Amino acid sequence: MIEIKEKTLSNCTFIDLFAGLGGFRLALESLGAKCVYSNEWDKFAQTVYNENFGDMPEGDITKVDENTIPDHDILCAGFPCQAFSISGKQRGFEDSRGTLFFDVARIVKCKKPKVVFMENVKNFAAHDNGKTLQVVKATMEELGYSFDYKVLNATDYGIPQKRERIYMVCFRKDLNCGRFDFPKPFPLSKHVQDFLLNDESVVSNLYVERSDTYYSIKDDSKFSNKSIRLGIVNKGGQGERIYSTKGIAITLSANGGGVFAKTGGYLVNGRPRKLHSRECARLMGFPDTYKMAKNKNQAYKQFGNSVVIDVLQYIAIEISKKVGHGDA
Repeated sequence: MIEIKEKTLSNCTFIDLFAGLGGFRLALESLGAKCVYSNEWDKFAQTVYNENFGDMPEGDITKVDENTIPDHDILCAGFPCQAFSISGKQRGFEDSRGTLFFDVARIVKCKKPKVVFMENVKNFAAHDNGKTLQVVKATMEELGYSFDYKVLNATDYGIPQKRERIYMVCFRKDLNCGRFDFPKPFPLSKHVQDFLLNDESVVSNLYVERSDTYYSIKDDSKFSNKSIRLGIVNKGGQGERIYSTKGIAITLSANGGGVFAKTGGYLVNGRPRKLHSRECARLMGFPDTYKMAKNKNQAYKQFGNSVVIDVLQYIAIEISKKVGHGDA
């Protein structure tokens, strides 16, 4: 998470839909914006969110009356990717019914925020041969918004993790904001080793000592802005690969098995281990002050499902250039 001095969104309010751990909230609050409503159906994520923000998100968004949601300037939504049922000729608002994006759309239709800021998995852009993205675009345009999107990788914005996600930014057309320019990438200066915990007593149980460990690369001295695969455990399937800490992290996952499940394995002090949940938090941009789930499996799952806060911050800075008018 980057430190932001100019609170350029201090006069803006926002809502946090499909809130998860509150990545969008941390990003926008860092620019001074105020959250006026949150929604998250997962009870475990709700608990963590409440512990960190003192705000218990409302549940099941499909049952929420959009008229009860407070007015706001920015709508944030990392909505899940669902199949859009497209019967043929129709496109837009009607085609999004039955999906969770429809719940975003009906709130937009009712509350007319200045900005809609959404995030999804990289493959969302190609889902159903691009038809899904076209429905979202057509829906937003039908509701009176511009629609700009781009797939961004966290490694281009200061976080050494290969995490490609699609980001969508929509402005209400009467604001005449013009085309949106996504933040420009910059060279990576940190690697996985810069995000590791220093206390060995905390990570000692994460080391994996197995006889079926094989290394294909023994020289672990060079830095790289890509992941450096050093070896494998067992047959080298998902969760069985070992990487160098002098490279970038593989994509953190909410699911998956193997001895290094959800994080991948890394050679630390000459021994392979999976990442600690706090290290995962750091690789998602969460500050060390963030209170994680007490259940370790839930913590790994939640960070694997989360958003990279730094990327959201850089996008939010660009959004603030269009609609922000906060105090420096």
